[in-house]
Amino acid sequence: MSAYAIPRAPALVIWALGLTQIIGYGTLYYSFSALAPAMARDFGWSEEWVYGVLSGSLLIGGLMAPISGSWADRFGAARVMVWGSLAAALSLVACALAPTGIAFVAGLVAMEVASGFVLYTTAFAALAQIAGQGAQRSITHLTLIAGFASTIFWPLTTTLHEYLSWRDIYLAFAALTLIVCVPVHAWLARQDTGARATGTTMALEDAPLVPPGQEQWAQIVMLLGFALLGFMSSAVLVHMIPMLASLGLGAAGVFVTTLFGPAQVLSRLINMQFGRGLSQPALGVVAASLMPLALVVLVTTAPLLPGAAVFALLFGLGSGLSSIVSGTLPLALFGRVGYGRRLGTISSARLIVSSFAPVVFAVVAGATTTPATLWMVAGAGAMSALCFGSIWHRFSRVAPA
Repeated sequence: MSAYAIPRAPALVIWALGLTQIIGYGTLYYSFSALAPAMARDFGWSEEWVYGVLSGSLLIGGLMAPISGSWADRFGAARVMVWGSLAAALSLVACALAPTGIAFVAGLVAMEVASGFVLYTTAFAALAQIAGQGAQRSITHLTLIAGFASTIFWPLTTTLHEYLSWRDIYLAFAALTLIVCVPVHAWLARQDTGARATGTTMALEDAPLVPPGQEQWAQIVMLLGFALLGFMSSAVLVHMIPMLASLGLGAAGVFVTTLFGPAQVLSRLINMQFGRGLSQPALGVVAASLMPLALVVLVTTAPLLPGAAVFALLFGLGSGLSSIVSGTLPLALFGRVGYGRRLGTISSARLIVSSFAPVVFAVVAGATTTPATLWMVAGAGAMSALCFGSIWHRFSRVAPA
């Protein structure tokens, strides 16, 4: 193999992982909003309390993310995903059969902890272990496939809920996880073992962009960039509809939100077709710049509908690219050694910051105005772009395509 031949994960591996990511995100995340009102009625809680429990569970899951990453490095990511999908199925069953609110909370915490062992963080690590540096392209393909999770599971869950209780739906989702995800992850574990045995993942040197002695600086700046990006994304997405309404868009704000999902998928398609010559640090700058730019467009044009539509498209494009960069940038900067642990640390930083972002947004908006709050959030996004820009400037070497 030539020095410039970068292997990629086989298409079947990417599609198999994509299927499990759709099911994982669909059952563990996207189904929750459709079922939360019924959960609240069942336990005699307010919906705000149910979402508060989810936020707390996400925070605990974030704290566990570095452990899942370290285990992926130590035992093999695909093998960790086998046990993670088993744990996810059991946690869904625990929630479905919970006799009390306390038991439900315990099940939900277990669900969010398990998600860290089966979703993007571990899936990206699995691709890196199977394909090495070629995983950068494979990760882009995977995020494109998994981007349809909300498109599939929001209407699926809503339709099922017309005939089944939320408990029955969770039991069905647990069965789906056991029937599909566990066997697929077991098969992937065998692919990873075979690749290691034949040495295919070692055919290319990782050639990380960061030279020895500069890893700590790059790690800190990268984490800060992703944390600020997570803050901006969480603050805006959670408050999207009321935020648009307060800017005078009214019912049109609901239409604007429908543009976000397609824009995410579009960004991944554009990156697949035209992003091959762009280094991963540069892609991080683009992703982090699009999102604050979107907020500037929104604030300066509201309440005009075309401006809000441009905001949704730009924010969706940036969000879609950021999910790619979260997997490809640490691989490009540091290589495969310790990749799972780094992904876990990034995921932890983003989840912890994201869990507080909606509250900060609400407090600041209550004390000032929505436009002023959006300028603050845009400032956080601009700082994120500066972080990735400093990495790009310092480590500007572009790996061969």
